[in-house]
Amino acid sequence: MIIYDTIKQYSQMFNNPTLHPLISLVDLKKSDMLKRSKFMMGIYAIIIKEANCGDLRYGNNYYDYDEGTIVFFAPGQVITNEPEGELHQPYGLALVFHPDLIKGTSLGKQIHEYSFFSYQSNEALHVSEKEREIINVCFDNIESEIKQNIDKHSKKLIVANLELLLKYCSRFYDRQFITRESANHGIIEQFEQLLNDYLFREELQSNGLPSVAYFADRLHLSPNYFGDLIKKETGKTALEFIQLKFIDLAKERILDTSKSLSEISYQLGFKYPQHFSRFFKQKVGVTPHEYRMN
Repeated sequence: MIIYDTIKQYSQMFNNPTLHPLISLVDLKKSDMLKRSKFMMGIYAIIIKEANCGDLRYGNNYYDYDEGTIVFFAPGQVITNEPEGELHQPYGLALVFHPDLIKGTSLGKQIHEYSFFSYQSNEALHVSEKEREIINVCFDNIESEIKQNIDKHSKKLIVANLELLLKYCSRFYDRQFITRESANHGIIEQFEQLLNDYLFREELQSNGLPSVAYFADRLHLSPNYFGDLIKKETGKTALEFIQLKFIDLAKERILDTSKSLSEISYQLGFKYPQHFSRFFKQKVGVTPHEYRMN
């Protein structure tokens, strides 16, 4: 497996010069023929695909990755370029930058908010021609700064343009969530069905309250993409949505006076009744006992 730890290493792999030690705009088509392989990113990458050049897989899922689409990689991700071992000619543009570039900057503090760096299957950004022009302008501005002699303004200007690029990508993803609304509704319906199945079966009692990652995995989505989709479609975070459904179920059970509150807490996946009481009061404002009495 190839591990890209430095900008120089990545640039040299594709026969590009290294004009700045912490950031580079890499023209992938300058590369010689390369073998498709598995690789791990130790740096951030924003890659625009410019031709149909194989399938990228992250984990067990394939990217929805066609000509003119953009994918985002963060340090620590392992990606497979398939079919492995096949010689191919890479095409596209890759903006790669080292985590050290943004340390101590506002972008460094907020990079986690750009959750698309952790998206995976069927989650690439599909841009229109007009959006692509905006992306190109951002790339050109960054490249222009990279080619300048490094001075005291270089880092601020590069990071500012990089932050502007990511803000535009956030806007374009918001647009994509809207234009793919029909497909998103299908995911919401599947999520609700999975959640209902979980809550009304033995899984709840044996495993407790389900996590967001559990449902993302069942729907073959990354947790970040799944969470962003639920937030944009429902106005609530995925965790809030799960907890609201759970609280509705808990209220129904509490009003069934044929069972003690301890029995109900065990059925709802809590090992200790006091933990259930504390959780219920935090969400509802009263304890289970007070809710039943009132």
